[in-house]
Amino acid sequence: MKYVVLLYDGMSDYPVPALDGKTPMEAAKKPIFDSLAKKSEVGLVKTIPDGVSPGSDVANLSVLGYDPRVYHKGRSPLEAANLGIVMAPDDVALRCNLVTLSDDKSYDDKTMLDYSAGDIGSDEAAEIIRSVEEHFGSDRHAFYSGVSYRHCLIVHGGTTDLGSMTPPHDISNRVVGPYISQHENAAELVRMMRESYEFLKDHRINKKRIARGKLPANSIWLWGEGTYTELPSFKSFFGVNASIISAVDLLNGIGFLTGMNTPRVPGATGYIDTNFRGKALTAINEMKGGQDFVYLHFEAPDECGHRNEPENKVRSIELIDELVLPPLLDYLRSQGRFRLMILPDHPTPIVTGTHATDPVPYMIYDSADERVGVETINERTAAATGSFIDVGHEIMKRFLRAE
Repeated sequence: MKYVVLLYDGMSDYPVPALDGKTPMEAAKKPIFDSLAKKSEVGLVKTIPDGVSPGSDVANLSVLGYDPRVYHKGRSPLEAANLGIVMAPDDVALRCNLVTLSDDKSYDDKTMLDYSAGDIGSDEAAEIIRSVEEHFGSDRHAFYSGVSYRHCLIVHGGTTDLGSMTPPHDISNRVVGPYISQHENAAELVRMMRESYEFLKDHRINKKRIARGKLPANSIWLWGEGTYTELPSFKSFFGVNASIISAVDLLNGIGFLTGMNTPRVPGATGYIDTNFRGKALTAINEMKGGQDFVYLHFEAPDECGHRNEPENKVRSIELIDELVLPPLLDYLRSQGRFRLMILPDHPTPIVTGTHATDPVPYMIYDSADERVGVETINERTAAATGSFIDVGHEIMKRFLRAE
């Protein structure tokens, strides 16, 4: 039997005025997704435990069957693992975003114009991170380049007691001053953020980007602190050979730490221009190679939610229906019985531009055990079924029938 999870990151949402009061799930034309939902178990699952911040790190650990209250030690250590960084027990990892700030004179008066520096490409970003390392690298601090705007800082002998290190995607179009940590332990990190603007604003990469009409990556922004993390293997939990396919370091880091295959997909960007079909074909190749389980992650809906792009969020859902589900289902049906689960990890509502803790819709389809589901799947129809999984990390057992 083959098992496939399609994780539409941040897909769940609230009604959007620009979509005539519909959510992106309601507005999207997704005939294949809906046709599966008619024959599936459909309901809501609470992926974020009470009192825990609704990050993709927490939510994806939960969906994968790992209790975040036990295994979550911070976001950035998961990303660091994918970058090949071997952390010592006293190391602290932080996410280092490349961001675009306004040109107001005082750093605290600047506005967070874009948490992704205009979705900067990895090659340009790597050159900027090299400059950041040249300025700030030391026996204590080391910067590592990742994908697009997402990078990593390792602090040797660091602490996670830093006060509030606010995610930049939570403060889009806001003045940054109120969101800069005032904790004394964060003073060195905040100094680097402030000083980075002074040499990055005139960096040669940024001059070229501005000339092309692109946003400059004119500051670093540090957040997502965490310590060395170990995770049990997915196979030891569930007895299947597993792969995870994603464009982002976070998911690939989880895959690395849990012993999954983490194949790379050419053209996978983590946005709406990603290689959707290539990701589907990679999933098929993993199963042809002997993998029982594939976790296929799509970052695009989440990015569109953060960017307040309702039309693109709708389109990202539609593109998965058009480019991923047809070849994937053709292959699965040729192999006999299979199970398919489709869900988001958390909501990323357009109206707020950041993550929410609300339960999310899920769908579990079994080719040999079809159910009476719903005519079309969205937040409202999933809630109306009355099926509710209150402990998020139990959903993987339910999917794999490993209780």
